[in-house]
Amino acid sequence: VPFFQIIVDDDDSKVWSLYDAGPRSIRCPLIFLPPVSGTADVFFQQILALTGWGYRVIALQYPVYWDHLEFCDGFRKLLDHLQLDKVHLFGASLGGFLAQKFAEYTHKSPRVQSLILCNAFSDTSIFNQTWTANSFWLMPAFMLKKIVLGNFASGPLDPEMADGIDFMVDRLESLGQSELASRLTLNCQNSYVEPHKIRDIPVTIMDVFDQSALSTEAKEEMYKLYPNARRAHLKTGGNFPYLCRSAEVNLYIQIHLLQFHGTRYAAIDPSMVSAEELEVQKISLHTSSEQEEQ
Repeated sequence: VPFFQIIVDDDDSKVWSLYDAGPRSIRCPLIFLPPVSGTADVFFQQILALTGWGYRVIALQYPVYWDHLEFCDGFRKLLDHLQLDKVHLFGASLGGFLAQKFAEYTHKSPRVQSLILCNAFSDTSIFNQTWTANSFWLMPAFMLKKIVLGNFASGPLDPEMADGIDFMVDRLESLGQSELASRLTLNCQNSYVEPHKIRDIPVTIMDVFDQSALSTEAKEEMYKLYPNARRAHLKTGGNFPYLCRSAEVNLYIQIHLLQFHGTRYAAIDPSMVSAEELEVQKISLHTSSEQEEQ
C-alpha cells in the first residue's frame, strides 16, 4: 500500500503521513482519522478489505497541531494538495471529533460529503480534563502514555480484543512526546460541535455496547445531536472495533457508502459494483432499517 509523507504548512516539521490505496480515479475517497493513540496503520484491516472491494481509502496520521482551528486549516490544505474536493470521513474517538470540527469549519464551502463517527464524541468537556489541557505540552512522554493507557480496557478480554489492545499499545509507543501532547490537547481543549452547521451531512454513528472510554451520556449526546443518523451498533469491540471486529465495521462502512454508489461522490470504482451485489445490499439495508423501526 503506497505510503506518503506530505508537508502542506509553512512549518516543515508538520508532516502528514498517509496510506492512499485503491483506484486513483475515485475523487471522493473515504479518509480515516485515528484516535489519540493511533497511527495511520491502525486501519490496516479496513484498507485491505475495502480496497479489495474497489474502494479508494486514505488512512492518515496528523502532524503536531495544538488547536482545532489549526488542525482544520492544515487538513483543508492537505485535501487541496491531494486535489480532493469532497471526501467521506471515518473518525475514531478524537478522529471523530476532528472530523465533525472539520465539517463545521468548511460548512460554507463543504468538503465533507458524509461522516462515520466511531466511538466519537461532540464535546471535549466529557473527559473532565479541560483544565489540564494547557499543561500536556509540559509533561514527559511516559506520563502522557500513562494517561492514554488509563483509557484502555483491562480485565479478561477475548483474543481479538487483546490483540487489538497490544497493537494499539505498540502504536502508542511509536509516538513522540509532542505528538502525544498535541493530540491529548486537541482531545481535551474546551470545544464542542455546532450541529446546525453540519445538519445536512449524512452520518452513521458507530458505537459499542461493551466497555469503552465513552460514557453512556456521551453516546446519548451524539444521538441527540444527529437524530437522523444511521446507527451501527456492535455488541462488543471496546475502544478499537476497527481492529478487533473489523468484519462488522467493514460491513457497516459499506452500507454507509452504498447511498453514494452511482453518484459523483461514490468512493468505489463503478466497475466493481455489480447489479447482484447491489441487490444483496438493498436487502441488508431494508432489513436493518426495519429492525431500527421496531
